[in-house]
This record gives sequence, C-alpha cells and structure tokens, in this order.
Amino acid sequence: MPAPRPLLPPPSDEARRQAALDAYAVVGSVAEQPYDDIVRLAVTLCDVPAAAISLIDHDRQWFKAQIGLDVRETARSEAICDRAIRQPDRTLVVEDLYDHPDLPRPTMRVEGDPLRFYAGVPLLSPDGQPLGVVCVLDNKPRTLTDAQREGLEVLARQTQHLLELRRYAMEQRRLLSEREAFAQRLEDARADLQRRHDLLEHRATHDALTGLLNRSALAQLRDNAEAMRLLQQSPYTLMLLDVDHFKDVNDRHGHLLGDRALRAVADAVNASIREGDIAVRYGGEEFLILLPDTHLAQAAQVAERIRQRIAVAPLPFALTVSMGIAAGEPTRDWSEQVFDRADQALYRAKATGRNRVVVDDTPLHHG
Repeated sequence: MPAPRPLLPPPSDEARRQAALDAYAVVGSVAEQPYDDIVRLAVTLCDVPAAAISLIDHDRQWFKAQIGLDVRETARSEAICDRAIRQPDRTLVVEDLYDHPDLPRPTMRVEGDPLRFYAGVPLLSPDGQPLGVVCVLDNKPRTLTDAQREGLEVLARQTQHLLELRRYAMEQRRLLSEREAFAQRLEDARADLQRRHDLLEHRATHDALTGLLNRSALAQLRDNAEAMRLLQQSPYTLMLLDVDHFKDVNDRHGHLLGDRALRAVADAVNASIREGDIAVRYGGEEFLILLPDTHLAQAAQVAERIRQRIAVAPLPFALTVSMGIAAGEPTRDWSEQVFDRADQALYRAKATGRNRVVVDDTPLHHG
C-alpha cells in the first residue's frame, strides 16, 4: 500500500517559506566544514550512524551536510523532514517508523538498511519560517535521552546561526559591491566631467580646423606670468607665416581644398618644431610660431624645413608660404616690437617674390 501523500502548507505560506530559504542562497552550495561539523557532533551526541542538515526546497529535500546516508537529496514527498517542519515549534521523534503507517517511507538507506528511527529539530528563519531540519537517523528503533534531545536542539540553533552568518556575509558583500559600483560610477562621472572640461578647454584654446592653438590661447600665454618668466630667461624667436595667394586657392579649388591646405600647413609646422615650441593659427591663413631658447640662425633652419615640407604637401595644386622671423631679447618684456619686426620681415618676403623666409636684421639692444 503506497504511503499517504503529505499535505503541503497553503500556497501563500509555502511561498513565504520558500522565499525565506532562497534568501540564504544555500541550496546547491558546496560542502562547508562548519556544517559538516554539526552533523558529526549530532552522530556522536546521539550515538547514531547517520545525521543530516536537510533543507526543504520546492519539491525536494536537499542535504547541506550529511553522514551515513547514501543520497544527497530525495523527493519531498518521501521526506519525514517535510513532516517535521509542519510543527516548527517542536522536535519530531519517531522511535520506530514501522509503528507510523501515516508517515512516508523514505527510499534512502542507513548503512544499507531501511530507515527505522528519526529525530529532527526544525531550522527557523528569524521571522519563524521553517527552512529544514537538523536530524539524526538509524536503521533500528531507538529513543533519545533528554540530554540528547536538548543537545540536538542546541545543534539546530547553531545551524541557524551559521545560516544567519551566511546571509549577513552575503548582505555585506552585496553592500560592498554596491558601494564599489557607486564609487566607480562617481569616478566615471568625475572622469567624464574632466574629459568634457578638457574638451571644452581644448576647443576654447585650439583652432578646430588645424588643431593648433588659437589667438585666445596666445592671449592666455601672454597673461601667464610663469610662462612669460620662462620665455624671458633666454633668447627666443617669433615667426610669422602666411599662405601665399590663399584667396586664389579658395576661389579656384573651393573651400574644402582650402581647408585641406591649411591642415597641410599645420601638419608641416607640427612636424618641424619641438615639443616646447608654440604654434598658433593667428588668422585665416596666418600662423604664428614662438620658439623659446632659440637664436635667429636656428629659427631660420626651422622655417626653411616648414617651407620645404609645405612645398611637397600631398595636394592637387602647388602651395607655398612666406615667412618672417624676428628675435626677442631675454630679460625684457615680450613687446609688440618683436611682433612688428617679424611682420615687417614677412612683408619683405612677400614683396620680394613670396615662397621664402626673411629674417629681421634689426640689431638687438640690451638694457
């Protein structure tokens, strides 16, 4: 005659019970020494061959720890532990299973023989939801002494503490993960703001077409006391560059190729100057190049390299530039006179045929 089918709790209660168990994320976890120690103590305390920490999960019972049993899980319908959690406020003791035809007949074996004796203490969540059982088992009838029953109940309470520690540790890891994720979001936001700031600053100080500094950046440089102090420590040169017949380039070839020509000029300038040198798109087709710690002879070589690179730029038309260079004196302010001398040299370069470099020869006066 088949064993009577156990009655399950009402669905709403069962849903809460299952949710309480799921909160521990323990079902299906790997073996852990503290739980294994509990069942070993239960076997020793109650002088039985088998013990288990059984958790009732949906339609099965799953053993978090076990000793003396031949399975890791069974169907819930054959679990005496499922009966034990129906009365979660008391310990269920079945001295001889054969005397209780109303209880299930488990198929699992204890040392190869059918189960006869069972004692289980329900495991409860803090809000009283039954999760499973700490149980001891034997293949022959027996009873428990008061001391053994009390000891088994102590082990059940310790198991509950282990489960709560597990949930607490999970919660701490979750909170830590959330804090780390929040900190990362803050760092990402800060980095994004910094990138936006840098981009805005770059756009404010750089020419969008050529990527060189613009006149606004040049004005900031002149207002920067530290930059000007470094500039005034040694001779420097100022170079002005103008694209020859640039209006004709735009008129004949269109503004797209005109823009391409200006980028070619910027590329030639960047390829010819040092890291600490300063290149500015000063006007439409005018460029200003400041070479710190550089004498006129050196600057003239740099200017010639720029002119030659532009002459062989990969453009569908010939492109030339005129350049004027003037020297600035150390220990003196960067005055408009240096700019004016470079501008006069540029004018002479254009007046004498363009596509050339002219160096200002005005004597420098110290004082």
